[in-house]
Amino acid sequence: MRSDPLTRLNVLLIGLLVLVMGGIGYGVFSAAGFEDASAGIAAEAVLIVIVVVWTGSYLFRVVTGKMTYMEQRRRYREGYDQITDEQLQNRFDSLSPEEQQALLQQISSETSADS
Repeated sequence: MRSDPLTRLNVLLIGLLVLVMGGIGYGVFSAAGFEDASAGIAAEAVLIVIVVVWTGSYLFRVVTGKMTYMEQRRRYREGYDQITDEQLQNRFDSLSPEEQQALLQQISSETSADS
């Protein structure tokens, strides 16, 4: 699932949505019998709680590494590693037994030299 980036238009639409939600909240609280000032404060409090919860969920996803980009990157890397491993194994299997032994000895001597 691909999500669109936050363009200027999307940010403006989100701001408009929050403004409309505040107006609807004010209307709901007014209809519930709150006075004008109290209805405004209650609607504002609800919007603040929504923003705080949303921000908290974002921070939680950042800390736990469950962000969309990180998940996509992790899945891509797993797929890439699997394909690469299969390709390397196929290339190794296509070598003659003498070439396989020479390659293994070369790798062994390089890892010994690095240690």
